Amino acid sequence: MAAEILGKAFFKEGKWPQAFSLFGSERRGAPVNAFLRVDNGPIYLKCRIYHPDHVLVFDSSLVDDQEVLGELKPGGLALINTSCDISRLQRWRSLCLGLVDAGEIARSLGLGNSLNTAMLGAYVRLTRLVGLETLISAVQSMVPAKIDANIEAVRVAYERVRIYEGE
Repeated sequence: MAAEILGKAFFKEGKWPQAFSLFGSERRGAPVNAFLRVDNGPIYLKCRIYHPDHVLVFDSSLVDDQEVLGELKPGGLALINTSCDISRLQRWRSLCLGLVDAGEIARSLGLGNSLNTAMLGAYVRLTRLVGLETLISAVQSMVPAKIDANIEAVRVAYERVRIYEGE
């Protein structure tokens, strides 16, 4: 859902997005890989992205640091949902890195474990590729429930994301 919302935001700004997901186990709460390509024109390639420019990590306990860091393009950036300090993420310090406690933000706003909008708010601040108000407009048009809380999650995460430039 996060990839689709972000894709909609890029579309609203005149880009050509393509979002899709790969599901492992077909059960609610199972890990999912989602991909989003964005270009200035039509995109004809539709396959997994093996060397992404950006990675958003919604659950750091499911991530193999070596695998992610090995796949991310040089100069890439990562956004991680964590309450940890940068000092606990030594292997990630060479990247442009955003850290946000999206779980705490979502829970404090009554969204439970729905991290999508908080993560996207932080991503927009980290990358500046899409305008904040454009993302909010995409959330308003795509999120079926708790719209005000989801918009607040976008805004709070946008303000709280901790950004570290690569070393």
